[in-house]
Amino acid sequence: MLESIVTARATGSGAPNDEILYRRLRSSMLEDPTTQKLLPAFIRTCCTLDTFWPWIKKQADNYADRRQIIASEFTQLVEYLEGSRTSPSDTHNSGALRSFDADGVHQIWVKALDRRIEDPEGAITVARTLLESVTKRILDERYVGYSEKDDLPKLYRKTADCLNLTPAQHSEEAIKSILGGAITLVNGIGTLRNKWSDSHGRGGRNPVRPTPRHAKLAVNTAGAIATFLVETHLEKPS
Repeated sequence: MLESIVTARATGSGAPNDEILYRRLRSSMLEDPTTQKLLPAFIRTCCTLDTFWPWIKKQADNYADRRQIIASEFTQLVEYLEGSRTSPSDTHNSGALRSFDADGVHQIWVKALDRRIEDPEGAITVARTLLESVTKRILDERYVGYSEKDDLPKLYRKTADCLNLTPAQHSEEAIKSILGGAITLVNGIGTLRNKWSDSHGRGGRNPVRPTPRHAKLAVNTAGAIATFLVETHLEKPS
């Protein structure tokens, strides 16, 4: 609706109540931290349609170009709202983690999802925090001791051991291979976080920075492993 309103104004076909709707919709989008970041820059700066009109006039002289400019500026927001940035695994993981710990673990997972596109470094940091939180919570509920100095790989090994998820606890080669791969993935997330996340300062004139695809890999992997641990923990009473 917001896109339609500004397009109508840009092409001389607006309605009398468009100004009121524009202000309400704009205000609503600005109140949400995620949609605020995805809003077109001209929406954030143009408080009214009257201030939008001079901006769009400078961008293009004809209606076709104006429509194209507006549509392009709204692409990211529309994709987000239509769910094209999520996947079935996001929904499944969210359900499992919410049922396990809605106020703690699930909130960390939501934060990781929100940061994948706009803040890749932060998303990688939160991906590791998710796994650390899940493993510690499971170890607490199973009365398995650990030290606050234990790193993620050590926490994961202790958790896998008490859940019967270490390769040595199985004889089937396929299962051993999958469980061994999980250990490798956990170690990789820890390494990625140390190298690319925003938790450490980096030297050099041109430090390598992660892209959204790297963040998606880290977050999606962490979500899958965290969900696997939680579901196993819930299915196997301590």
